[in-house]
Amino acid sequence: MNIRSFIVSDTEAVVRLWQDCGLIRSWNNPRLDIERKLAVNPEWFVVGEVEHEIVASAMFGYEGHRGWVNYLAVSPQHQRHGYARQLMQFGEELLLKVGCPKLSLQVRDTNEQALGFYEALGYKIDASVSLGKRLISDE
Repeated sequence: MNIRSFIVSDTEAVVRLWQDCGLIRSWNNPRLDIERKLAVNPEWFVVGEVEHEIVASAMFGYEGHRGWVNYLAVSPQHQRHGYARQLMQFGEELLLKVGCPKLSLQVRDTNEQALGFYEALGYKIDASVSLGKRLISDE
């Protein structure tokens, strides 16, 4: 899989990928999420291609305390080929280069497949609770 930075013309393919992977929720507008990411470290929004087809994505970020990954997705037809692992390795190396000491992520507690994947990569459940407050409605 070839990993490269997202470009605007990838938008529809990436939104379809996220839909196919069940990542989109009614309260998240994926096109707005893309626009917002393109305003902050756009080069850290990456896609994975196989034979010129976008089959994977990930958004990495770092605010100076810890790194984050969002929208890690691999199309259902291309799962179990190591592509998600390859994206996570890419992101970990990217964050290490800027001195990031820890990479965090959020997984829905019902997503046992994702939890098992991250556990296999060495991620552990932190003893914390994720809180959120919507500041802007995406509707």
